[in-house]
Amino acid sequence: MVAREADGKARSGGVQSIERAFGLLETMADHEGMMGLSQLAAESGLPLPTIHRLVRTLVDLGYLRQEPSRQYVLGPRLIRLGESSSQMLSIWARPHLSRLVDELGESANLAMLDGDQIVYVAQVPSRHSMRMFTEVGRRVLPHCTAVGKVLMADLPAEEVRDLLARTGMPQHTPNTISDPDQFAKALAQAAEHGYALDEGEQEIGVRCVAVAVPDAPSRLALSVSGPAARMTEALVEQAVPLLHQAGTALSADLR
Repeated sequence: MVAREADGKARSGGVQSIERAFGLLETMADHEGMMGLSQLAAESGLPLPTIHRLVRTLVDLGYLRQEPSRQYVLGPRLIRLGESSSQMLSIWARPHLSRLVDELGESANLAMLDGDQIVYVAQVPSRHSMRMFTEVGRRVLPHCTAVGKVLMADLPAEEVRDLLARTGMPQHTPNTISDPDQFAKALAQAAEHGYALDEGEQEIGVRCVAVAVPDAPSRLALSVSGPAARMTEALVEQAVPLLHQAGTALSADLR
């Protein structure tokens, strides 16, 4: 039995059933964690009997669960894997964040879009006595953060509006963007320039610049944040290429 890459090239040494099982889990994750057998078969291109065998095995192992609707959802046993993976992500990110702090002097963060929220998964704080500190694991809404903007910049407009409708776009400071049309303009600017800014929209007096991590397994972004007085235009201009370099290097580590 010969496994194949996504581009169709043969790859020796692969275990096809394992690849298929993980492929189904990833497909479900891309569809908000809930799918039926026929939908899984259509998305994966696998025969329905094969889908059924794989799904039953994943249910028995606790990685999937069948709902009364007969659809399948991602199971609780994946939480343990996710927690360990998040810890490893923080370890892999730390050298890149440390270099950003060394070069720019301000706190560096790694965050991801998880459902409708941004969760911070790693940080290296600035060495200044007055610095920004974000607790790892903290969750915030994406509309008022630079990382949220840059991660939503390439999402379909309808998907962005649905997310904003669910979260309500609460105004945390006078600078928070709370109008969907104005927010759409901010996303267009982020997509055009390749980075996004938080101009005191989450906390007064704090400025942040962020870029997306390219080709990451999930929606990840790197950011640098600090007091607005130190986060000058010159520092932002210096930070953007360094953030892109760090994002590319982290992406290579995650492959």
